[in-house]
Amino acid sequence: MKIQVKDLKKKFGSKEVLKGISLEAESGQALGLLGRNGAGKTTTIRIIMGVFFQDSGSILIDDKPIERDKLQIGYLPEERGLYPKKKIREQLVYFGMLKGLSKQQAREATVKWVDRMGMNEHIDKKLETLSKGNQQKIQLAVTLLCNPQLIILDEPFSGLDPVNAMLLKEVISEMIEEGSAVIFSSHQMNYIEEFCNNISILNGGKIAVDGCITDIKRSYPRNTINVFSAAHSELCPYITNKLGDMAVSAKSDEKTNCVTVKLKSAKDKDKLMKLLVDSPFDIDGFNVKEPTLNDIFVQYTEDGI
Repeated sequence: MKIQVKDLKKKFGSKEVLKGISLEAESGQALGLLGRNGAGKTTTIRIIMGVFFQDSGSILIDDKPIERDKLQIGYLPEERGLYPKKKIREQLVYFGMLKGLSKQQAREATVKWVDRMGMNEHIDKKLETLSKGNQQKIQLAVTLLCNPQLIILDEPFSGLDPVNAMLLKEVISEMIEEGSAVIFSSHQMNYIEEFCNNISILNGGKIAVDGCITDIKRSYPRNTINVFSAAHSELCPYITNKLGDMAVSAKSDEKTNCVTVKLKSAKDKDKLMKLLVDSPFDIDGFNVKEPTLNDIFVQYTEDGI
């Protein structure tokens, strides 16, 4: 299944929030939807779900107009929406039935997902008695009750401790492996890189950059090399002297045992590697220094909105 957002435009009053957004998400994959606050992420998500309607543009499923009554969508909002004074079992069954499950199906799905979240002992407690992290796990259980074909996650790891974050990572990975399409919005770039092959970065209501993360990183100059060695302080002047004019700079970092070498040309990488092989130093590893996803995000959004 392919979800296609095509040339989406939306105004609120005189403010143009979306200025022609286009993106795609596919079954078995996760798309990272990134942008600063106010860039248009939430508006895009709400239009996909049918909460708002676009002024122009379209939402397609496999090249046909979306029929939301035939598509199971699981949505985890950044602002949580459960009832603190209601018992967990009662409200999960209620939400399951709202999603089209029979009462029996909703009961079975509730037991299944509460168990998967490791929350069996809390199933008949009021939500407000749980920690913030455990409330988040219940919210995710609600999101997945109907085995959605499309899962939209807005800051799913916000406020979670490492143990609960690991559980959520496992569950989301399972849903991707089982064929769900995931749209993942977050400012935590490490999670985006972990789950998503593709990203779309919004800025000022437009797509600033999109595509495969690996391809985007490889589009940057590849003439800066990290060389790791315990003898980094001796290795650094050795590289500079041997390479001569081919090296623009070489800097040693004691914290990482790394020498970062900037070459005049990426074509000189092979000469550097041969130099390292022939050197008297023990080389632990080397790689091309690529921009982090955070670097890319800042580059494409730093001008603001």
